[in-house]
Amino acid sequence: MRKIRSALPLLVLPLAALTAACASAASPTPEVREMLDRAQITALVDRLGRALDEGRFEELRAIYTPDATAKTPGGTAEGREALIAQASRNHGEDKRIQHVIGNVLIDLRGDAADVRANLIATFAPTSPDGTIPRPQYTLGEVYRFDAVRTAEGWRLSRVQTTPIWSTGTRP
Repeated sequence: MRKIRSALPLLVLPLAALTAACASAASPTPEVREMLDRAQITALVDRLGRALDEGRFEELRAIYTPDATAKTPGGTAEGREALIAQASRNHGEDKRIQHVIGNVLIDLRGDAADVRANLIATFAPTSPDGTIPRPQYTLGEVYRFDAVRTAEGWRLSRVQTTPIWSTGTRP
């Protein structure tokens, strides 16, 4: 115990210096800023998938810009409220849909970004007895997003999906 107490002053000085260095940094380096931007945009795409999977449509307000547009097999929508209504209609409680989104590629352009991702959406009917249903339809698509940096952080201003393949009967 005495050894630990005697070592504490030696640890305090480097920790204080590190804390001061981090606190005094005016802004991250361009490389760090790029990594942060990519991580935030990828998280935005992940949150979109979760909101659609779990019916958390109000969370879309923190994902889309007010003037966002969408063009998907489920329809075309203009404006955040229209996108939320479309998502609610196409992903209602009577549908079980799982979005698996991967290979998120981001081309940063300052405060804007072009984003491409692959999507596999699997549709299964709701089971009245609570058993796990068998999927009836699976769709492979390419997502394309426009993302913009806003005062609230990165948001999606455009969503477009292009179907590539499907199997089963669309509900």
